[in-house]
Amino acid sequence: MLIRATILLIVTLLARYSSTTDITSLMEKGGVVPDVIDTAPKTSLEVLYANNVKVDGGNELTPTKVKDVPNVKWQAEEGSYYTLIMTDPDAPSRTNPKMREWHHWLVGNIPGNDIKKGTTLSEYIGSAPPKDSGLHRYVLLVFKQPGKVEFSEDKLTNKSGKGRGKFNTKSFAQKYNLGNPIAGNFFKAQWDNYVPTIYKQLSG
Repeated sequence: MLIRATILLIVTLLARYSSTTDITSLMEKGGVVPDVIDTAPKTSLEVLYANNVKVDGGNELTPTKVKDVPNVKWQAEEGSYYTLIMTDPDAPSRTNPKMREWHHWLVGNIPGNDIKKGTTLSEYIGSAPPKDSGLHRYVLLVFKQPGKVEFSEDKLTNKSGKGRGKFNTKSFAQKYNLGNPIAGNFFKAQWDNYVPTIYKQLSG
């Protein structure tokens, strides 16, 4: 029994180390560092869309697959508050990111990892890269707050793109003393035939 428990512990620790190494190196290789953050998180953020579509360290997903709000989980400490950011540093394209960053989702004061009980500052909008703009990176990050925060940002609905462009994750984190992200993940997407539906939504 002792040998079996020891083996299980070693396997768990190795899996955790592998996950940590992977997301850190993948974000660095993928340019998330330094385009969005200066230091990659040490743990991977669990992001799951409908139909078991998983975000996995820069894998390519279609806008159709990520159109709805995902389930997001991380290792949260009881009594702590967190901020979740989803952002696109490649707007309107990675070769010409003049609107960097265009943020898709922003929720603060999340108790534990119960996002629904947090303060939604910007409602979720799925990926919507312009046609022929190539692959965009969509980065999801979680920061641990020093305590409950009084955010000064305007609250944005998912019916308009106003106020979402030229967001800066680093500046936002510095403004609220969030430090480096504790968990993160990212995927890539390019235009598909669902994108016009999002553009129509944003013109409402």
